[in-house]
Amino acid sequence: MSEKVSLTIDGRTVEAPVGSTILQAAQAANIHIPHMCHNDELKPYGACRLCLVEIKHGKRTRNVASCIYEVAEGLEVKTDTETVLNVRKLVVELMMVRNPKHPAIRKVAAEVGVEKTRFKGEIKGCILCGMCVRTCREVVGVHAIGYQSRGFEREVATPFNESPEDCIACGSCAYVCPVDFIQMTEKDGIRRIWNTDFEIHKCPSCGRDFAPKKQLEYFKKMVNLPDDHFDKCIHCR
Repeated sequence: MSEKVSLTIDGRTVEAPVGSTILQAAQAANIHIPHMCHNDELKPYGACRLCLVEIKHGKRTRNVASCIYEVAEGLEVKTDTETVLNVRKLVVELMMVRNPKHPAIRKVAAEVGVEKTRFKGEIKGCILCGMCVRTCREVVGVHAIGYQSRGFEREVATPFNESPEDCIACGSCAYVCPVDFIQMTEKDGIRRIWNTDFEIHKCPSCGRDFAPKKQLEYFKKMVNLPDDHFDKCIHCR
């Protein structure tokens, strides 16, 4: 059994495993903290700062991103102080500049009491949560996409905005995107993502299109299985 610590969140005593984060402890206790850049399969990153909370440990009080701050014995956490709520409103307003209409952002905006943003800027779609980039690197194990430029011009892109040589068309980046910014389509045996067409392998037994050929080639390199293991779909193996 893993060692646990005791902390308080909004006056409620909570026990959490050593090494877990405040956000994870709150989620386990059904205490809501809004967030947009967190995923249990990815390393904590703290990109959006929407999950900001106030903590007190000893005599010191400060604000931290709950998705990257680990729990500690005696830690006091407040999720709804005036400062915390004001920061969340600001973060949501900045997100709304980039993507004002997506349901996920509108839902969070309603939670924190924001109807519209006071800021102006070009609608980008992407909110720079970084989950697509991190998923590509940490989960899939390739580096097909990354960041380019800085400030408001920063964006997720392929190297030199060209067809990504390392992309295997798995679609993980599109699946994990919280605002559906990354477009992926399939038609006539072709999967298109990052402005690149990838041929989909057809199962020789049932004729079903089941995975991009480049993805299957990647799998063959990663696992110790017969070369023909991925020739057929999972239903026909």
